[in-house]
Amino acid sequence: MADKMIFLNLPVEDLDRSKSFYEGLGWTINPDFTDDNAACVVVDDNICLMLLTKEFYGSFTKRPIGDSANHSNAMYALSLDSREAVDELTEAAVKAGGTEEASPEGRRSQEAEAGMHGRAFADPDGHQWEPFYMDYPAAA
Repeated sequence: MADKMIFLNLPVEDLDRSKSFYEGLGWTINPDFTDDNAACVVVDDNICLMLLTKEFYGSFTKRPIGDSANHSNAMYALSLDSREAVDELTEAAVKAGGTEEASPEGRRSQEAEAGMHGRAFADPDGHQWEPFYMDYPAAA
């Protein structure tokens, strides 16, 4: 196991739908940490998503659960190794039932100036992902 890992806990309306969506991105479900309340989605060796039914998610907090379908609560930026990988992941997300999000014009020009290529999509529950590629030498 890696020294440090990140686990994103995401509340979801329909656990099976969410599992299918993330499997459609090529990510895998770890059955050892999956049951009727939660599913562990393995993104890579250091990143996992914990998809939690809203009822189960609510047992971890006293605060109300945000409405990710209608409000932006967080944006999960994920660096990838090429422009093609960014496009492939975004297209897989749309094919799996997600929605591509349009970037504001000013942001696109900033990304281009920094040597970045990014896109954004929302999963079926509205959680926003932003895959990106940065050509580091061009950014310098």
